[in-house]
Amino acid sequence: MEVVAGIVQVTRVLVVAFFAVASVVAGTHWAVKHGHLSPFGPLPRFSRRLGQPLLRPFERRLYRSGGNPVNAPYALFWVALIGGLALIALVQWLIGTVLALLSSAESGPRSLLAFGVNAIFSVLMLCIFVRVVASWFGVSPYSKPMRVVHALSDWLIEPLRKVLPPFGMLDLSPIVAYFMLYLARGLLLSWL
Repeated sequence: MEVVAGIVQVTRVLVVAFFAVASVVAGTHWAVKHGHLSPFGPLPRFSRRLGQPLLRPFERRLYRSGGNPVNAPYALFWVALIGGLALIALVQWLIGTVLALLSSAESGPRSLLAFGVNAIFSVLMLCIFVRVVASWFGVSPYSKPMRVVHALSDWLIEPLRKVLPPFGMLDLSPIVAYFMLYLARGLLLSWL
């Protein structure tokens, strides 16, 4: 268990260090842009040298997508913040999943089957959740990640859309599908 705690702790330290660098780069950029610092002072020059290797990919990406490459420090800041939190959550989830799998394997085949059933239903429910949140932000269903999400959830949502009456602007089929998966998972796990 000490190794697991060590992995999580190292991940947190790396994320905090990356976030600190991104904060210094973005904060200095903001201070120079708003006239609070001279662009030729020691802090802005240090910040440029520190952030330049990190900012180049963001500048290229912003330029290609039609954005302003000057905003790359802000993009770096948000990626460091949101991506860092997502990375910590992903590491903790992966470790928890591996530990649960090992525990299930030690408990016998019935427990391993219950783990598999729970994992399958969790993935399907996550796909429905991602699909709903992506629709709020206008993410194209034809992008590569969303094609996978739709492929895993269409088999349940599309028949429900044909059966359920429209409820104004709300599409209740994902909610009903999520609830059905939740009940089916509970029923199957109670049998195992």
